[in-house]
Amino acid sequence: MKEPVKNIRLEFAMKNPIENLNKTFDSRVRLGIMSSLMVNEELNFNQLKEIVEVTDGNLASHLKNLEENGYVKVQKGFVGRKTNTVYSVTKAGEKAFKLHLDALEQMIKMMG
Repeated sequence: MKEPVKNIRLEFAMKNPIENLNKTFDSRVRLGIMSSLMVNEELNFNQLKEIVEVTDGNLASHLKNLEENGYVKVQKGFVGRKTNTVYSVTKAGEKAFKLHLDALEQMIKMMG
């Protein structure tokens, strides 16, 4: 008796790590922000701006998106008379970003 032919496309879809990619991290700017914050306890706005090389408005909109998704924590304060906004990764952000990186790694392994 012949074995049934496996549906390779279905099998691939079920194991395809692309399903685990997080759309929030699709942007190179958000990917840069999260990568920077994962290896630094906290960074201020100007430090992040220098790292990801974007305008104030562009950075602010990406940070707002990450904050609204619960991935980044914002602390506003002052250094002397100047405002100082500091960003750090939340536990949820750390978990989501690691899952995203794991999915990317699995995709690379599958293709190689």
